[in-house]
Amino acid sequence: MGEVVRLQEVAKVYTMGEERVEAMKGVSFTVDSGEFVAIMGASGSGKSTCMNILGCLDVPSRGSYHLDGVNVGELSSNQLAEIRNKKLGFVFQGFNLLARTTARENVELPLVYGQVPAAQRRSRAMEALERVGLAGRESHYSNQLSGGQQQRVAIARALVNEPSIILADEPTGNLDSKTTVEILNIFQELNAQGITIIMVTHEPEVAEFTGRHIIFRDGLVLSDTPHAAKPAAAPQAGQP
Repeated sequence: MGEVVRLQEVAKVYTMGEERVEAMKGVSFTVDSGEFVAIMGASGSGKSTCMNILGCLDVPSRGSYHLDGVNVGELSSNQLAEIRNKKLGFVFQGFNLLARTTARENVELPLVYGQVPAAQRRSRAMEALERVGLAGRESHYSNQLSGGQQQRVAIARALVNEPSIILADEPTGNLDSKTTVEILNIFQELNAQGITIIMVTHEPEVAEFTGRHIIFRDGLVLSDTPHAAKPAAAPQAGQP
């Protein structure tokens, strides 16, 4: 498996008035293709800043971040936007779906930005929805779907451009425990298909389903350990 992520002595400094906040203080780690990694830590530990850098939403103040061998710090804002659309899939705690828009149309959105022809957009969106167990619900609007189903739409949207990595930021934070396991089951199935997943979570019981734990404290990596992933429960027959 090849390396998809390399952070080398990455630091991030924010200046707020006269105050200088060092959110990351020299973080180094790599992620190989096909891994399922949990990034953990208390509020203010640096994990969210790290996720922003991994997602090309921010750039290091010093150090380097290579994504698929490309030094992200050397790219223009337009090139960063292209990477976010083509190489990265995002799943957020709040789903971030468009209201008054169908599941299929939500999933098609990254393809619209990529100027993919309409027929191809539709086909790829339908395939992505089927992968997350939502075949037959493509015409439902967001407000007609449960929280778990909305998160499945968000995962399908993250998948539709066949990204190098899915970045999931507290993806089960708004879900009950039963639905959380259903979503983790989807992530494990996708990971078994070879998709690299990096997930930020503050919940140890959620991290149990991943194969590696990177724990942040005070802007540094406190520990980075492999983990025997707990298998998610299989969905019941007939369950979407």
